[in-house]
Amino acid sequence: MQSTDLGNKESGKIWHRKPSPATRDGIIVNIIHNTSGYHPKVLRFLNVAFDGTGDCLIAGDHQGNIYVFDLHGNRFNLVQRTAQASTALAFNLRRKSEFLVALADYSIKCFDTVTKELVSWMRGHESSVFSISVHASGKYAITTSSDTAQLWDLDTFQRKRKLNIRQSVGIQKVFFLPLSNTILSCFKDNSIFAWECDTLFCKYQLPAPPESSSILYKVFAVTRDGRILAAGGKSNHLHLWCLEARQLFRIIQMPTKVRAIRHLEFLPDSFDAGSNQVLGVLSQDGIMRFINMQTCKLLFEIGSLDEGISSSAISPHGRYIASIMENGSLNIYSVQALTQEINKPPPPLVKVIEDLPKNKLSSSDLKMKVTSGRVQQPAKSRESKMQTRILKQDLTGDFESKKNELPDGLNKKRLQILLKGYGEYPTKYRMFIWRSLLQLPENHTAFSTLIDKGTHVAFLNLQKKYPIKSRKLLRVLQRTLSALAHWSVIFSDTPYLPLLAFPFVKLFQNNQLICFEVIATLIINWCQHWFEYFPNPPINILSMIENVLAFHDEELLQHFIDHDITSQLYAWPLLETVFSEVLTREEWLKLFDNIFSNHPSFLLMTVVAYNICSRTPLLSCNLKDDFETVEDMQAKVDQQRVEDEAWYQKQELLRKAEETRREMLLQEEEKMIQQRQRLAAVKRELKVKEMHLQDAARRRFLKLQQDQQEMELRRLDDEIGRKVYMRDREIAATARDLEMRQLELESQKRLYEKNLTENQEAVAKEMRADADAYRRKVDLEEHMFHKLTEAGETRSQKTQKVIKENLAKAEQACLNTDWQIQSLHKQKCDDLQRNKCYQEVAKLLRENRRKEIEIINAMVEEEAKKWKEAEGKEFRLRSAKKASALSDASRKWFLEQEINAAVEHAENPCHKEEPRFQNEQEDSSCLPRTSQLNDSSEMDPSTQISLNRRAVEWDTTGQNLIKKVRNLRQRLTARARHRCQTPHLLAA
Repeated sequence: MQSTDLGNKESGKIWHRKPSPATRDGIIVNIIHNTSGYHPKVLRFLNVAFDGTGDCLIAGDHQGNIYVFDLHGNRFNLVQRTAQASTALAFNLRRKSEFLVALADYSIKCFDTVTKELVSWMRGHESSVFSISVHASGKYAITTSSDTAQLWDLDTFQRKRKLNIRQSVGIQKVFFLPLSNTILSCFKDNSIFAWECDTLFCKYQLPAPPESSSILYKVFAVTRDGRILAAGGKSNHLHLWCLEARQLFRIIQMPTKVRAIRHLEFLPDSFDAGSNQVLGVLSQDGIMRFINMQTCKLLFEIGSLDEGISSSAISPHGRYIASIMENGSLNIYSVQALTQEINKPPPPLVKVIEDLPKNKLSSSDLKMKVTSGRVQQPAKSRESKMQTRILKQDLTGDFESKKNELPDGLNKKRLQILLKGYGEYPTKYRMFIWRSLLQLPENHTAFSTLIDKGTHVAFLNLQKKYPIKSRKLLRVLQRTLSALAHWSVIFSDTPYLPLLAFPFVKLFQNNQLICFEVIATLIINWCQHWFEYFPNPPINILSMIENVLAFHDEELLQHFIDHDITSQLYAWPLLETVFSEVLTREEWLKLFDNIFSNHPSFLLMTVVAYNICSRTPLLSCNLKDDFETVEDMQAKVDQQRVEDEAWYQKQELLRKAEETRREMLLQEEEKMIQQRQRLAAVKRELKVKEMHLQDAARRRFLKLQQDQQEMELRRLDDEIGRKVYMRDREIAATARDLEMRQLELESQKRLYEKNLTENQEAVAKEMRADADAYRRKVDLEEHMFHKLTEAGETRSQKTQKVIKENLAKAEQACLNTDWQIQSLHKQKCDDLQRNKCYQEVAKLLRENRRKEIEIINAMVEEEAKKWKEAEGKEFRLRSAKKASALSDASRKWFLEQEINAAVEHAENPCHKEEPRFQNEQEDSSCLPRTSQLNDSSEMDPSTQISLNRRAVEWDTTGQNLIKKVRNLRQRLTARARHRCQTPHLLAA
């Protein structure tokens, strides 16, 4: 891909070597516009338009520079500087050198590309003009903005009419229909009206599209014959309207990646008589896809996601596509390079014959999807079993004869007119036209069945009889001949079948199905009577040729008869080889363009015509062998003649090219001499100017340096002052921050001290409460202890010992609790370390699982031992309870003895009490049995604590009883003594 930078040049070559666009992208040249200077920048192209010939185009950038690009002459010229951006361009006026440009100030100007002068200046719009449509005659133009459309007379540059609409509606586009006097206006509410240009009479209005597929139209395109209108918008659906029938006849669904359509334009073709079949669709992703409206097949695309297209224009003859890219550059594409792959036989098309309904078509019946492979059509009904095609719907209602109608929208009569005018069909459409003319069924199933039968035995050694260099071509020929032999047995014994099939095999070697069906169709329609005298030549056909030759050239026929030359010699070789051995490839293709487009008898007439054209060498032959020598010589002479003609043409082209190069060299030399003279004079002038400029520049540079130094000093002073000011502000702000931080810390300190004091007070209060409770408990215990002191020191000591032990146990419990609290705290501290050890523990767990059975067994054994120990401790507990019961009975007996003694003493005060003291001693000796038992017994801690608690309770009860008894005894003793002392007083 060549790239050209316009730079600051006003003219020059578009490309510097012959363009060779690749089939992949088809780009001839990429044009960019970069300005050179201190601050270089890219000038983006905004609009582009072709002239009427299609070989020149104009493009405008956002600074108002307008260039003309001559693609035929390989030149570009800057024709105007408008100093403001262009919004629309038109280059197809009646005066070929003039063009229209709409500018950003809402005006329209007309310039001349030759004189580069302003022709006219038109005003009247109040908003930006985004469309300029020129009448086919070049006399009128319509300019469209969002609020109005205006019709201008380009002869006087006066406004003729103005279309005013409501502001709420808005205009999408107003334009002329090609080759007609009709104006089409499209509005934002999807209404479309057709107007007569001269009278502005409304001719018709298109109906609203179906609600199921309604879209807001944004862009429009019309075929060159003005019959079909394509409309699209923010959707992947395209609506095709027939303007003559005034109804929607097809909806095309683009691929799912297409979400909105930005531009539509038909691709013209020189051979389609204006009924354009290829539509270019520019979508939101910057890719322009070209589809066939009839087959709904994606033919090719330009642009990519990385290099998207913003707008495009197609030349009137359909050779070039000019696209403005999203990066602002301009790409010129070659349509011929992009459509090289289309020249191959197209893939099979499967369609359904449908009658045109009288009423409106539903959107589901009109919808078709665009695919890159086979076409998708509405589904067939189950009753239909034939593979058929959709015939082109002549929506005008004026149907021609059925014999002239062909599939895929072609017409045999029009093709014959085209063939008569040009002598051949266009190369890239020839295969497509042949398929339509022959109406091939494209029966894949039947062909696959024939191919699956393998190579026929009659053609196993085909390469020995027909040695072909290309192995691929030989295989295709063998398969095709085998399929024909499997299709009909007679072809296995037809000796001339390889000669007849070979040119078609060579032509269609990339599509074997089409090759087979073309040969089969040729045999059925043009060779159907060749087998009536099989295996002899077709005498009936040869007789017909002889009769025609007798009618047109009786002398030549008589010459053949005189020398015993039959039609099997001068006609049958041409038929069995279908002229492939006497014509070149181009001549043979032209011949079969005419054979397939005419009656089957045309082939016989061609044989007669060939003999008549060769009558001179044939009449000079007197022997039969000469005629067979003449046949070969004629082919060699024709081949030599073609080669000589090609050589002469090549030599002539080389001679002309050489003369052209010499003339160009002479012109360049003259131009170079003149340029050298002008350059010498300019150099002298420049030298003088340079001396003055250097002096002025030196003085200006010195002053500039001084000013820059002063400015730099002022800047440094300002910078220093600013930095000092900023530093002071930062220091002050930092100091304030520190003060605030200090205050916050002090406040936090006071808050922490307050919280600590409150916590300490609460702890102290709790400790004081605990101490008071403890002191009360101690006082109570001491009080009880002092009361029991009189009852006996031994028992009191043991009771005190029990109490101390209980107190020690309580303190031990407190210590254990504290230890547990500390342990819990330590456990919390160890959680982090334990998390690190989880991996090791997991390993140990896996090892422990292995030992789990042993541990469980050990636990079972330990459990049995514990149960035995528990039974022993239960026995000791029962023993302790029995001892406690004995202690209770002893104390009860002791109390009863004491009470009885006290009663007796009260009754008999002088009675001795020694035995009572002895019993008392015995009782006292019996009291500590429980303690001794408790001390001597081996019990578990819980059982021992329970027994000690009950012993203390019994001891306390016994001591209270003993105290009461002693008090009672003391009172009785005192009373008895008093009685003993007072009897003599009573007696006296």
